[in-house]
Amino acid sequence: MTGSPGLKKSPLHERHVALGAKFAEFGGWEMPLEYSGVVAEHTAVRTSVGVFDVSHLGKATVKGPGAAAYVNACLSNDLGKITPGQAQYTLCCNERGGVVDDLIAYLHADDDVFLIPNAANTAEVVRLLEADAPDGVVVKNTHDDYAILAVQGTNSDDVVAAIGLPTGHDYMSFAVADFAGTPVVVCRTGYTGERGYELVVPNAAAVGVFDALLMAGEQYGIVPAGLGARDTLRTEMGYPLHGQDISPDITPVQARSGWAVGWKKEHFWGDTALRAEKEAGPARILRGLLAVGRGIPRPHMSVSDSSGTALGEVTSGTFSPSLKKGIALALLDATVKEGDQVTVDIRGRQETFAVVKPPFVTVNVREG
Repeated sequence: MTGSPGLKKSPLHERHVALGAKFAEFGGWEMPLEYSGVVAEHTAVRTSVGVFDVSHLGKATVKGPGAAAYVNACLSNDLGKITPGQAQYTLCCNERGGVVDDLIAYLHADDDVFLIPNAANTAEVVRLLEADAPDGVVVKNTHDDYAILAVQGTNSDDVVAAIGLPTGHDYMSFAVADFAGTPVVVCRTGYTGERGYELVVPNAAAVGVFDALLMAGEQYGIVPAGLGARDTLRTEMGYPLHGQDISPDITPVQARSGWAVGWKKEHFWGDTALRAEKEAGPARILRGLLAVGRGIPRPHMSVSDSSGTALGEVTSGTFSPSLKKGIALALLDATVKEGDQVTVDIRGRQETFAVVKPPFVTVNVREG
């Protein structure tokens, strides 16, 4: 198997090599950055369907009597608002309210929760949950046991159904189905804003599922898509990326992710700091920026007002293939409001941007 030494590899690595993928390091994994090009892959997802290998994402189980209640007492969102067969976006926060990680919790039963953290943060999330786990609750890192395939786009239902897996269930719900004798979790989730599914597949079945998806999707023009297109797609939606838009130093209150916090819960990690910040109001807020001209923003570029006073910096920035303009998420002084204009220092040029509320594009992720 080819690849960079020292980096973990997806069970689909050889398939990606054969498809001509260009690779990059993501959270200690060597993963496909692009195949046919970021814009082409982005466009395929927005107009038809693409399939991403996101097997670098973490996997962990929390099992035992009271497992769901324990997870609920640790992570930010209110797991009590969902029922078995549903998934929930949630946050693992530190005592300062900063975000250690953002993750998806799959509620299988009161005694069985499956977590999908980010690749680089999996070990730390597992360590934190293990450290406080009550007797009888077992936390296990299963990072290397499963592949994850994201089928995203208008025609995702047709492709997933064509390989015999269930479709049409509600957004953020999942079903466990059989593929060639192997159980596969099919969840109506994704990171692109388009209608789609994420398939959690035991490693041994990953190649079979991937090949079947590509074959079934041929008539729809399916393309394998890399993490470059995943980044432009999620930025168009204003979805945060851990390590940039949220981090141990950027709280959900600052990142406008308070909707993922169960404010009515008695306790969760970081609750004291977050409640205080919410009450006082954050000093900085994550805003959307849309280019007025031709400037393409990138992370860490400085943002100022028209007089040159510093307001903050870009956290995520890219060229939007859908809008043909530069877009960004930026952590700015709380005095900056939607409708304002700011300037971004792009390699010494002061480019004008409008402050807007993401998403930058309109999609129908919850339809059906």
